[in-house]
Amino acid sequence: MVFTFGTPLSYGIFQQPFSEAFAVSPVALSGVFSIMLFTFFIGSGLVGIFAARLPVRGVLLVCTVTTALLAPSLYAVESYLGLTLVFAGLGLALGTVFVLVASVVPRWFDERRGAATGLIFVGNGLGLFLLPPLWQYALSTAGVREGFLIIMAATAGAFLLATLLCRRPPWATQSTDSSTALFSWLGGLIRTRTFQVLFVGMSLAFAWYQLLAAYAIDLFAARGLTEAGASALFGLIGGVSIISRIGGGYIADIVGSRRAFLASLGCAAVGIALLLAPQYAILTVAVFIIGLGLGGCATLYIPLLMEIYNPEKDTAIIGIFNVAGGIGALAMPPLGTASVAYTESYTVAILLTLGVTVVSFWAVVVGTTGSVSTPSD
Repeated sequence: MVFTFGTPLSYGIFQQPFSEAFAVSPVALSGVFSIMLFTFFIGSGLVGIFAARLPVRGVLLVCTVTTALLAPSLYAVESYLGLTLVFAGLGLALGTVFVLVASVVPRWFDERRGAATGLIFVGNGLGLFLLPPLWQYALSTAGVREGFLIIMAATAGAFLLATLLCRRPPWATQSTDSSTALFSWLGGLIRTRTFQVLFVGMSLAFAWYQLLAAYAIDLFAARGLTEAGASALFGLIGGVSIISRIGGGYIADIVGSRRAFLASLGCAAVGIALLLAPQYAILTVAVFIIGLGLGGCATLYIPLLMEIYNPEKDTAIIGIFNVAGGIGALAMPPLGTASVAYTESYTVAILLTLGVTVVSFWAVVVGTTGSVSTPSD
């Protein structure tokens, strides 16, 4: 889990070194990273929908081999199209590992599912904390191609361990629906209004951080930090999120996953609003609050969805809502980069991020009203 979200959401660090190495403008390069996020969320989501009937270890092994083959690929790539294909494949492999691990591991737990999900998602928090400065260090010291090779090789090794260990619990029921039955179930689900609204809400609940990631490092540098310091501060958002990934799961087991998830979205909105203040002290507070909101959002949506929908279709459910995240991800990197480039200010980008968070909060409230009961109910 450390390597799943950590690399695709470090794309803000990739822009300058990759732009110089491959002679591609940052705005054009943001399109490559949009494709990576698209396959990370939508491509892997589609895989997850149909992987509900497949052995987990077999799919993870394919992802491991794919990642290992992509590790040296930049030595053979010179064009924009080649970069796009490499990052598209990488996003699909990383996202599929995430969907499988995130949907299968919680099935081993019943009464403490929120806490268990929080613990496994600590890996994502560590990734968001460690990978940005690691990528920055690797690219600046070893170069783009060798740095990519080193971190991707480590990623493949971690995925191999996941392949050896991850499986569904033997007592858990597994979907045996045919493809026709699965399409029928999916079609009925898509036609319901609550699903449609919740789909939009979850899409934007992923999108606000992706939008922030497009300009956060440059924003921090504009506030007076060095490049390394800005990368470290951005990574701190993921580091702080570890607190709420663990604590949020325990809280969700007490007050309910819906209330805890909405509280996390509200926390993220407050932190984003504080980014408008120019003072460094307030910036540090904003990063801390955003980290708390991120951890809860990233962790609690899974127990929330498992309460609403039949957990028998574990990877299918998580896969569908991964597609929601991918729709937002396709637009976020270019939108964040372009809003700063054409306004020569970070104010519009921050307000866009805040607006996305507020709309997400509203949509999740509407989409889950009456669908989830709290432990006290």
